[in-house]
Amino acid sequence: LREEGVLVIGSGSATHNLAEFRGQALDADVPEWVSGFGDWVADTLVAGRRDDLVHYRERAPHAVRNHPTEEHFMPLFVAMGAGEDGGSAERVHASHNYGVLAMDAYAFA
Repeated sequence: LREEGVLVIGSGSATHNLAEFRGQALDADVPEWVSGFGDWVADTLVAGRRDDLVHYRERAPHAVRNHPTEEHFMPLFVAMGAGEDGGSAERVHASHNYGVLAMDAYAFA
């Protein structure tokens, strides 16, 4: 797809624990277990540490709490894989909804 110039978009959430989401206000404070995981993901992507990302459940802070199941994190790997081998990652957006849903966006070149 890359060679054909196809844009690949992965859609999920950088954090996705709906049990923690219930009862939160849209502008709720972001707890450390959410921001710590999100910052780890951003730093790891930008640094190109793909092995750490593949093993994020063991290596990232609060990984399982942020993703009790993995389906909302897996699209990141599809988008990352569509980028150039050894290419760069850039965090182009970072925000949170309800304190616990990180709505980060990344571009891969």
